[in-house]
Amino acid sequence: MPSAASGAVAVTRALDALVRNDRGRLMSALIARLGSFQLAEDAFQDALVSAVSHWSRNGVPHSPQGWLLQAAYRKAIDRIRQNKSEARKVDDLRPLVRDEACDDPDEIPDERLRLIFTCCHPALETKSQVALTLRTIGGLSTTEIARVFLDADTTMGQRLSRAKAKIAAARIPYVVPGPDEWATRLQSVLAVIYLIYTSGYAAGPTDGRNLAEEALFLCRLLNRLHPDDPEIEGCLALLLITQARCHARVDADGVTVALAEQDRTKWNRAQIDEGLGLIDVAMQRRAPGPYQIKAAIAACHVQGEVSDWPQIVLLYDSLARLEPTAVVRLNRAVALMEAGWLEAASRSFDVLASVLNGYQPYHAARAELLSRLGHFAEASAAYAMAIDLTRLESDAAFLRRRAEYLAKLVGQSEQS
Repeated sequence: MPSAASGAVAVTRALDALVRNDRGRLMSALIARLGSFQLAEDAFQDALVSAVSHWSRNGVPHSPQGWLLQAAYRKAIDRIRQNKSEARKVDDLRPLVRDEACDDPDEIPDERLRLIFTCCHPALETKSQVALTLRTIGGLSTTEIARVFLDADTTMGQRLSRAKAKIAAARIPYVVPGPDEWATRLQSVLAVIYLIYTSGYAAGPTDGRNLAEEALFLCRLLNRLHPDDPEIEGCLALLLITQARCHARVDADGVTVALAEQDRTKWNRAQIDEGLGLIDVAMQRRAPGPYQIKAAIAACHVQGEVSDWPQIVLLYDSLARLEPTAVVRLNRAVALMEAGWLEAASRSFDVLASVLNGYQPYHAARAELLSRLGHFAEASAAYAMAIDLTRLESDAAFLRRRAEYLAKLVGQSEQS
């Protein structure tokens, strides 16, 4: 007979797995029925607390998802009855009471697509969209989300509360947008997922959640909930191909490794092949979009022995027509440099100087360009600026190495 300790461990494992894999689906079902983010989250937390005691005594039920959903409905009803400010008529509670039972997890309605679009509604600012998506769909704690933004727990808790209150006050519809809004709203959703990914990729795995993996999970979920969309496929391809290189991007000393110098045997070929397959499928739909182009750029880095920089320049030309941002123009300038067109690259960098003066990648790339042009004093100053703006020690160490190598070359040149 299992001991109480082993039973508690089994319950903890079951709940951890359920929260990780099914929280988004259960929360979306609750929000769809209750019409309130906050009430749904409170009821779900109440149900988790009840599960610890009930499951420890009676064992994990046959359908833990159905048990939790039923318990959460009951907890919501209790909260509605106890809270005078949210008091409803008995008739309003009957649908909850009548439909609360759900023993089969396959019968739980999957409302996650509606939930994703609600979290990423344009009425919310981007930071709130990211935070609410991570909290509601990804199941990250307030502390974990606060760590992403370098915020205090209380500050992030207040942000999440305000986002939920705004959804309620503005009566933001809990719906998937129609055909006339789909393309615009989808770009907002994909932007949030990509921002989550880039935040995680830059930070690397931490003692909390790996945000890069969270973004991959969200993008795979979106692709499953709304299949055959070329931009979703493009975004997923981009994340897969980028993530495939993650184990080669830092050396044994913790220093960032430039793409051209990475050990390609450390790349995840299965992820690369999956990403390339998605790009092919997306392109065949003949509805090009920014994420498909970004994925095609990523593909140019992994399909040959070296990156196809002339092709990357052309792809950035196409991307700039869809996303005419300074960062896209900077990336095109870097591609010009890597393709060997240094004078054209230099002109592009000059145009961007005032716009990107506080942007670390601009100064890092400009230092490399100036070094190749033989403007060593200016290159050294640009490296110093880039190092000063760098947050990650791995990137700072990489730039210091480049600056030291440049100083060595200058010293040798002066001695000769």
